[in-house]
Amino acid sequence: MSDLDGLDAVIAAALDERELHYQRRGEGSFFVTLPGTKKLQTNCWLVLTPHALLVEAFVCRRPDENHEGVYRWLLQRNARLYGVHYTLDDKGDIHLVGRVGLHAVTDDEIDRVLGQVLEAADGDFNILLELGFASSIRREWAWRESRGESLANLRAFAHLVSGSDDAGAPPPSG
Repeated sequence: MSDLDGLDAVIAAALDERELHYQRRGEGSFFVTLPGTKKLQTNCWLVLTPHALLVEAFVCRRPDENHEGVYRWLLQRNARLYGVHYTLDDKGDIHLVGRVGLHAVTDDEIDRVLGQVLEAADGDFNILLELGFASSIRREWAWRESRGESLANLRAFAHLVSGSDDAGAPPPSG
């Protein structure tokens, strides 16, 4: 059994122990679904290479507006992240990526890195939407309001909508 085979088993056991949904996409390749609250789920790749465990998770699509503000915020946020950092793909979509040396691929380290991916992707999601999609949120709010549609999943953004009944109201807890 090679070192990579042993690490493949460590990763699978760590994911199973945490009862995370994942699909194996070949030896040493895992497509993991992390459950969230603001971002309902974050899909994350864990891929063993000869030198490192690669981690990559899609966070959100390319911002519609305020690119400089979004990118400044991402760069500042990178300074507080463990094991992963924000980056952009060739379309401008936002991802978290990282590398863990093979010597450090343990149950505890997988827990720390996946925890950081989830904390960042889920915890930063609404901030990224506010910074990069405020106009779209306002349009969606107005459209739903005009049709009597539910605003439930937009409540966290009520402060962006001036003149709404919910503007200035604190976001719902839980």
